[in-house]
Amino acid sequence: MTELDTLSATRDAYDAMAAVYAQMFQDPLGDRPLERALVGAFAELVRAGGGGDVVDLGCGPGQVTGYLQGLGLEVFGVDASPVMVGLAREAFPGLRFEVGSMAALGVEDGALGGVLSRWSVIHTPPKDVPVVLAEMARVLAPGGHLLIAFSATDGPQDVTEAYDHAVVTAYRWDPDHFAGMLRDQGLVESARLVLEPKPTDRRQFREVLLLARKA
Repeated sequence: MTELDTLSATRDAYDAMAAVYAQMFQDPLGDRPLERALVGAFAELVRAGGGGDVVDLGCGPGQVTGYLQGLGLEVFGVDASPVMVGLAREAFPGLRFEVGSMAALGVEDGALGGVLSRWSVIHTPPKDVPVVLAEMARVLAPGGHLLIAFSATDGPQDVTEAYDHAVVTAYRWDPDHFAGMLRDQGLVESARLVLEPKPTDRRQFREVLLLARKA
């Protein structure tokens, strides 16, 4: 199995925070109507394309995995944190959750109809992101869909920038550059949602959700 250089540190940090994280984000889409709408569109596109299994990467305690099941998808969750996976299995005993790495999913080529990655890529160092995106592209069937979310830099002059995340170091990206990395893997952008920060947000970062299709 491929293990990224920083994966063990990320795993340990989320293991330590898992119970608090699960309590804080019991309904992660509840107050996010625009993101919820795009997740719904992602699910509809997967179903319209013939379905197929969907993976929720960085699934955490499993709430969004369960939400995707409610939208009619055959979904399973993968997370680097064994403690997170344990919480997800307790909360959603009817779903499959696995401990794993985004860089090596243990899934056959072209086996999945969809990949969801909500902020799970943000802790990946920039040099390793192409490896992760290549793995996402590898497991998607032709015509399959990817929905990926990350924080944006302040302008195109800053392709990527590290920031002090509450759990472990994270990175934000210029959206156009990130879309270009997706194209390099044969994933063509079909929609983009950019959410401006609220005045009460601790970090004044734009949030970006890119929807892409495997050519």
